[in-house]
Amino acid sequence: MNRLLSIRDWIAALDAIGDVNTITAEVDWNLEMGAVTRRAMDLRAPMPLFTRITGIAPGYRALGAPGGLSGIAGATYARLALALGLPATAGGRALVHALADARARPLVPPEIVTREQAPCKENIAIGAEVDLLRLPTPLIHGKDGGRYIQTYGLNIVRTPDGRWTNFSVNRMMLVDHNRLACLIPPNQHFGIIHAQWRALGKPTPICVAFGVEPAFPLVGGMPIPRDEDESAFLGAYFGGPTRLVPAETVAIDVPATAEIVLEGHVSHDETTMEGPMDEFPGYVGAHGSEKPVLHVEAMTWRNDPILPFSVAGAPVEENHTAWGMPHAAEALHLLRSEGLPVSICWTVLEAACHLMVIALKPDWYETTGLKAPEIARRIGAIIFASKAGFGIPKLMVVEDDFDVTDPAEVLWAFASRAHPSEGEVYFPDAPQNALPVFLGTAEKAAFKTTKVVHNALLADRFPASERPVRSDLIHGWPGAVRDRVLERWHAYGYGGGA
Repeated sequence: MNRLLSIRDWIAALDAIGDVNTITAEVDWNLEMGAVTRRAMDLRAPMPLFTRITGIAPGYRALGAPGGLSGIAGATYARLALALGLPATAGGRALVHALADARARPLVPPEIVTREQAPCKENIAIGAEVDLLRLPTPLIHGKDGGRYIQTYGLNIVRTPDGRWTNFSVNRMMLVDHNRLACLIPPNQHFGIIHAQWRALGKPTPICVAFGVEPAFPLVGGMPIPRDEDESAFLGAYFGGPTRLVPAETVAIDVPATAEIVLEGHVSHDETTMEGPMDEFPGYVGAHGSEKPVLHVEAMTWRNDPILPFSVAGAPVEENHTAWGMPHAAEALHLLRSEGLPVSICWTVLEAACHLMVIALKPDWYETTGLKAPEIARRIGAIIFASKAGFGIPKLMVVEDDFDVTDPAEVLWAFASRAHPSEGEVYFPDAPQNALPVFLGTAEKAAFKTTKVVHNALLADRFPASERPVRSDLIHGWPGAVRDRVLERWHAYGYGGGA
């Protein structure tokens, strides 16, 4: 694997294949940056690197769509693939397998480096010197309740006993020159650690790091188990330690190559209005609510720093890629660990993290002896009880005989294979985050809903010799005819590849 240790190395690698658009024209942080990024994502255009931002001092830059899809032929997942040390041409299955395989490896503790070895310490401001307004924080969407500084960074918190450090991605809104409003879901790891500090009557120490090693946000979005350190998992993934450096004012270690690091404490009694914000389900935000305040007491940054940001909303954006793919990888790891014959899991990007496909090996019936409803129920029980399944309300279980990363094929398989009256297995009162728009008020408050597994398995319904076979060029014609057509494709007057 080719481990890129800084976001700058990663940007250079993407620029080399034509997937970066450096914008030298002045762009306003007030909605314009967000709209440009949204348009670039919709077109799968190169990710925009903004270098002149209205009202922001020269040198401060912003990067949109860091986890978006690419329009480069054969390199759809280039941004994610290069971040994970894979070739730019790696497909979605390869990314999921790479992360899932690493879950079986021993954790590798991080390496703590000196301040002199850490680029994130090139500039240091403490106390009254802190001024968050110097950063190019965008007002992203037209109805957002404020400017969102934290959409693709890492929130880093540590338990009071120092045994567990958690790296996660949760949104934060700019309040003023030294305060942020924080979304801290109580049942996520950030919220669990926040509650431990509350129990001691102390504000929660925190660091927020932006522009970190490019694989880190994907790992921060991966639902690895409680008490496991994401920096140690990142070390396991790459086979070498992650480089961290002590923060200036709190007892937390931060990514050494980060572009910007904020340090401070989250209050347990001070709140401010946060939101609304357009979020991953893909709809315009409607309401804000009171959220805890983070008081920023120190800021360190690289010269000419880069602030990456995500434009959440309709698919496909970073929540669906950098959140969805790692969740699929964790689901694959969990199902493998239970001995189930699963070959791939895939969070359908175009379904905005509402649907995960679980593809079984075609011989699953022969190897397990289980009927489809039984294996579907086992899969649902495992995934919906896990952190990987917390935000996924719908699973679809199929044989792995088509490309599950292609939404058109997923739709065809669901419509043609799932039985209308016998093809669902329901899981009442399953844990669920509160953001899907289909949830009722009581479900949002309880963080629970009914979840479903759509059973689209076929193998137990037919004798092996009579199982449905897809009718396409590969399966519907004799091999000699198919080969002749492919060889003579240009002779028929068609251009392009065969």
